[in-house]
Amino acid sequence: MHTRLLACAAVLAVAAAARADCTVSVGALAFGAYDVFSGSPTDSTASITYSCSAPATAPTLSIGAGIAASFSPRKIKSGGNSLSYNLYVDAARTSVWGDGTASTSTVACAMGTGLTATVYGRIFAGQTGATAGSYSDSVVVTISF
Repeated sequence: MHTRLLACAAVLAVAAAARADCTVSVGALAFGAYDVFSGSPTDSTASITYSCSAPATAPTLSIGAGIAASFSPRKIKSGGNSLSYNLYVDAARTSVWGDGTASTSTVACAMGTGLTATVYGRIFAGQTGATAGSYSDSVVVTISF
């Protein structure tokens, strides 16, 4: 008696992906009172808190243009009135924080949890046409990986 073994072969594809996980949280950037007669700009800072684990590429933080639809300058508004301001990646306020277009910079993120990046804001001096009121803008902070 002969036993015959039959064999079939197939390829089993095995795949997995490491899930990228990043979160971002932003507080308010509060300038306080702006003095239209001051020869000095009004500066303030805010913190962006973020956490990133296992992205495939190094994550970056970018900030949108806001209601001005332009990075230079951004605008904060009160009704029909506005003040020119900007957001920067550095304390010297020389590099505008944007999305990497129009000569703006983004910020490279480190890996980990509870990390912070500082936003440096400035309302430019000498805007004597400003009227009393509460001025505001909303910008979108995005973490890309």
